[in-house]
Amino acid sequence: MGVVIPLEESKNKLASIKPLVDLTRADMERVNQLILSKAGSDVQMIPEVANHLISSGGKRLRPMLTLASASLFDYRGENHIKLATSVEFMHTATLLHDDVVDESDLRRGKSTARMIWGNQASVLVGDFLLGQAFRMMVDVGSLDALDVLSSAACVIAEGEVLQLSVAKNMETTEDDYLSVIRAKTAALFAAAAEVGPIVAEVGRSGRNALKSYGMNLGLAFQLVDDALDYGGKAADLGKNVGDDFREGKITLPVILAYRRGTEDERAFWRDAIEAGNSTDANLEKALGLITKYGTLSDTIGRAIHYGTIARDALAPLPDTVWKSALMEVIDFCIERVN
Repeated sequence: MGVVIPLEESKNKLASIKPLVDLTRADMERVNQLILSKAGSDVQMIPEVANHLISSGGKRLRPMLTLASASLFDYRGENHIKLATSVEFMHTATLLHDDVVDESDLRRGKSTARMIWGNQASVLVGDFLLGQAFRMMVDVGSLDALDVLSSAACVIAEGEVLQLSVAKNMETTEDDYLSVIRAKTAALFAAAAEVGPIVAEVGRSGRNALKSYGMNLGLAFQLVDDALDYGGKAADLGKNVGDDFREGKITLPVILAYRRGTEDERAFWRDAIEAGNSTDANLEKALGLITKYGTLSDTIGRAIHYGTIARDALAPLPDTVWKSALMEVIDFCIERVN
């Protein structure tokens, strides 16, 4: 089973998002100010719920991708700030909705908004943030950027519904699952990266390069998250280890273990996931089967594959500090598991 080594404590791994954080620091301060401004409302519960999640310590990787992908092409305007904020609001809205659908109690180590204010408030504040995101997109005045982000919003919603359709179904294939995470996670990464070159008014090749980078980075990111749920630590995850198992989520480590198992082992998975018999004892057995069939390392292998595609997407672009920082993000995402 994989074991997580927090990056700051690793002696062997050097990848970090620090170069990206440092390069985007000034712009991210402006994004954060805009976030606080646009999350405001005369309806008191809206800023309370929004700020609970916004201030909960996420890395804000997606808006940093928007800022970096614009700066990669020497953009000097203001619109990337609004688009980065739109991307973060879309992400935050998705998290609020996800926690309701998944009935999650923890998010980044804190009680979820639904546990404090209830499901209705979480869904409605998520809708408010989506509305604010689209208002900022309109302010930018780019139909191409609006098209990319609005299309991503539709794809994300489709991914949520697709996930419901395969939930607790042990016959879910790897292709089915990749379709879910491509929509739920990778689509926003791709859109966040693509709108940068759009506002920088570069050609189609630049847009396609960043879109491919974002899509494949997002796939790698989610696959690593899947592995971390069975091989990580609660302090690193911001949730309890095994939450995916307890919630009956079908993720790649489980799909592979089920496919490779004996009939008795497959019966165990059906009982644990489909019938909801997700006791602590069954979690231990699940971990044992995942170890037996090496499905964590294979999941990470898939992540490395998509990371390589992301790296190749950027390869033809000129070598700059921005390109180097975006390249290092790929390694950072994958090296969260060792």
